[in-house]
Amino acid sequence: MESFVIKTPCSSANIGPGFDVIGLALSVYLELHVTIDRSKGTSEHPLNCRITYEGEGEGSQDISLDPQKNLITRVALYVLRCNEQRAFPAETHVHIKNPIPLGRGLGSSGAAVVAGVLLGKEVGGLKNLDLDRLFDYCLMIERHPDNVGAALFGGFVGTYLMPLRPEDVARIEIPLSEVLPAPAGGVDTGKVPPAPPHGIGHHIRFTWAKEIKAVAIIPDFVVPTHEARSVLPEKYARADVTFNLQRIALLPVALGQSPPDPELIHLAMQDKIHQPYRQTLIPGLTEVVEAMSPKTQPGFLGVCLSGAGPTILALATSNFGEIADKIIAILRQHNANKSLKCEWKVLEPAEGSHVVR
Repeated sequence: MESFVIKTPCSSANIGPGFDVIGLALSVYLELHVTIDRSKGTSEHPLNCRITYEGEGEGSQDISLDPQKNLITRVALYVLRCNEQRAFPAETHVHIKNPIPLGRGLGSSGAAVVAGVLLGKEVGGLKNLDLDRLFDYCLMIERHPDNVGAALFGGFVGTYLMPLRPEDVARIEIPLSEVLPAPAGGVDTGKVPPAPPHGIGHHIRFTWAKEIKAVAIIPDFVVPTHEARSVLPEKYARADVTFNLQRIALLPVALGQSPPDPELIHLAMQDKIHQPYRQTLIPGLTEVVEAMSPKTQPGFLGVCLSGAGPTILALATSNFGEIADKIIAILRQHNANKSLKCEWKVLEPAEGSHVVR
């Protein structure tokens, strides 16, 4: 009996002005507890794989236990089939432990994609696939390099993505996730899928000051990624683009300095590319950004929407509970539900995905 655990962190993308560029791995981990009985030659389970699940979304329609439909196992099958393995080894059991909230802007789908790619590598014995090559597989499925880059490599990362040709994503065997257009993909035609092009995306890891913690305020409602994308304009005013470019040039330096400079970080966290347009989906977001500042709140550094939201990410060095309470009060004030349930966590930059044997 072979067993191992895959651990993949959640992530916050679009940090401040870094829309689709900058991501931060955070210390909440998706875990896959995998066992394989290689002594068995056959299995009664579809594709030789049995899935069990516990955690966020347990028992809901959002979580499929069918290995042909579950995003994690579909991604693993894609990796296996690119390497001429049609199914999992006989008697593979994947037990998923997921504490990452679904649809809340903490990279749940990105973590699932990264964990799935690692699962394919491990069960297939594909030792030739290094992290950079695994990144290529991730980016054939999840086209947000900031989420998957942070989840795969860990820490505070900047990423960029090379454009794919239409023929690169035309095959229905590729298990496209919700951020890519239909067809959903992942269909087993019996053909070998095309291997991803090399060097689809690249990343650089920035320094993160040890004093800075991330306070995640997680409201109890869902904002689907496709809906959050749909409210963004096709074109932007030059002044707004320049505004973001000025701040994104400051942000990695500001967050890497020790001790942190609160005023510099507060300035560098501002955004005009996505947050103003998502106010309609997250009532109170603009008021939170405008109300919170280092001058009025000791320990506070800056605040931004986490991913597509609705989670709000506040960076701070102290007074975490006080900061969370203020942000929750503003969100409730501007929400139709004045008693909106909100959870908050103090998180730190996390190490990247890894396998424990």
